[in-house]
Amino acid sequence: MQTTRLEHDFLGERALPAQAYYGIQTLRALENFMITGIPLHAEPLFVQALAYVKKAAALANRDLGVLDASIAEAITRACDRVLTGELNTQFLTDMIQGGAGTSVNMNANEVIANVALELMGKQKGEYEFCHPNNHVNCSQSTNDAYPTAFRIALNNKLVGYRQALEQLADAFAQKGEEFQNVLKMGRTQLQDAVPMSMGDEFKAFATNLREELLRIQDSRQLISEINMGATAIGTRVNAPAGYAELVTQHLRELTGLDLVLAGDLIEATYDTGAYVQLSGVLKRTAVKLSKICNDLRLLSSGPRCGLAEINLPPLQPGSSIMPGKVNPVVPEVVNQTAFYVIGADLTVTMAAEAGQLQLNVMEPVISFALFTAISYMTNACHTLREKCVIGITANAQHTEQLVRNSIGIVTQLNPVLGYETTADIAKEALRTGKSVYDITVIERRLLTQAKWDEIFTFENLIRPHFIQ
Repeated sequence: MQTTRLEHDFLGERALPAQAYYGIQTLRALENFMITGIPLHAEPLFVQALAYVKKAAALANRDLGVLDASIAEAITRACDRVLTGELNTQFLTDMIQGGAGTSVNMNANEVIANVALELMGKQKGEYEFCHPNNHVNCSQSTNDAYPTAFRIALNNKLVGYRQALEQLADAFAQKGEEFQNVLKMGRTQLQDAVPMSMGDEFKAFATNLREELLRIQDSRQLISEINMGATAIGTRVNAPAGYAELVTQHLRELTGLDLVLAGDLIEATYDTGAYVQLSGVLKRTAVKLSKICNDLRLLSSGPRCGLAEINLPPLQPGSSIMPGKVNPVVPEVVNQTAFYVIGADLTVTMAAEAGQLQLNVMEPVISFALFTAISYMTNACHTLREKCVIGITANAQHTEQLVRNSIGIVTQLNPVLGYETTADIAKEALRTGKSVYDITVIERRLLTQAKWDEIFTFENLIRPHFIQ
């Protein structure tokens, strides 16, 4: 049984495994780009998107009479097989590679061509019947096929991320309801400020994250503009009249996405501004999420020598030497994920800036940075919700005691006693360790018990109204 087959390109002839659906250009990419060790099929939505692009192109070329109907049918059927995921392991090109994505595009062209050949009753490599370049890549260039597939994959990947972020925000909101009657001290500059409800604190976490849902939707709209039909640099060379509009229509129907053909294909072929915008949104959310995790670590610090206002679910022993120690491992891992995403944003920024003239050849590293950032943020949201937020409990008695014994409550007396008097009360309380209540009501008799009780109700502490 034959174990290899020969293929050629303009650089020469090479032997490939007989059963491989990829071809010689994919083989060269495997030899040349050993960078991340992460193959294209690690992003199945990208493989799926490439199949959508090739199928839409075949349909448009068939409709315009550029591609023989029987060959177009074989290509579309091959694309359908790729869409099922059964051929994912044939997409082997490293996620970071030179050539502006040519290796990825040719990987798809070769796999689809060889599947189509088998559907036509031919052998792999009999490219005279269905050729990776002449037929599968008909009316295309890497420079429009790759970014179009990339944008389709990003759109679909953002759906799962948005859902994970929304679920996390909902979990914080639910904790907000649960902790609504927990009195605690708010802090600024890590110093006691004024009282608040722990429920409001957690609801604010939810609001903070929900703001990002709109930013994700804005980014999806930006990456819905495609340059399919631009071919090499946006002049539509080698593409028949009407192809760009028709292939975009087919893509809309196949993907269900509201894809729009760019108005200026030359500009759209080199512009990476939409990726910079999306990356900035991911970074913004990562910064917010990391800040929230910082707060969770502070609020749970202890158990006896820290703030100890909340308890995080204990997941694993926290030390190889200190018995009984439990660490806030989930907020810590989310912090680290956020650091990665912030770094990935710099990668996208530098790669976008590195574009020259009519093409940005750095799009593969942009795709790697965005795909990994979205994946990691999605995983972080799921992990933080499932392993941490849902199981948080409040130490309500402890937090109320901190409030009642704090000096910060003196702020509530400003409208009644004036700033100078209340500052003096605070100074004495700090110096002597006495409570604000004892100094104000018992010793100085500046307020009656009734007035004190009116000012320091639970409701007035968490949602103060003006009292004189």
